Amino acid sequence: MIYNICDIKKSIRIAIDQNNSSTQLIVTDDIDTLTLDEIIENKIEDAVRIVEMSAPIYMLNSGNNFADAIYWEDGYWGWTILPDDFMRLIVFKMNDWTRAVYSAIPENNPQYELQSSRWQGLRGTPQKPVCAIVVRAEGKVLEFYSCKTENANVKQAVYLPIPKLKDGGIEICERCYRAIVYYAAGLVQQEFGIDATSFFEISKSLII
Repeated sequence: MIYNICDIKKSIRIAIDQNNSSTQLIVTDDIDTLTLDEIIENKIEDAVRIVEMSAPIYMLNSGNNFADAIYWEDGYWGWTILPDDFMRLIVFKMNDWTRAVYSAIPENNPQYELQSSRWQGLRGTPQKPVCAIVVRAEGKVLEFYSCKTENANVKQAVYLPIPKLKDGGIEICERCYRAIVYYAAGLVQQEFGIDATSFFEISKSLII
């Protein structure tokens, strides 16, 4: 859902004003309204990204599709180039897998080394697939392990894009909105040297 930046800033200012230790940010003569609004706006993208990266899958939006083209390697595993604005995997599934993958491992994960093992049982399988996000010469890619044959097709491939302020709005997962408001308020607190622990705790409690 696209949220208006002015509405988000209003929500963050209300959250700040409700906290006794930070009311000074709203009423002090030392910080003019324009400066505070600019700082709030500068924290919105960071707050969205941090919260949506840690939120459970069920709280995320439907996301964007990817994997229009896939490339095969020996052993019935393959890879696909990730979009430039890729932030987080929501789901990936080949049509001959019995389950989908909702979280990809990084290339420094010990499990990733097993995917190149000569023992097929140690790799991802159609019954227990594995996806990894790695950097190749082609760029950042998602590798998938593995399929029964190279005739398999992508059944689901959805990602969450990097949040960006654009045309006075920003796309936010609706269920994450309140957590994002409190996290952004905490980042603003920190900017002024005020303890933000309570804001971050509230934000975390809203995405459990």
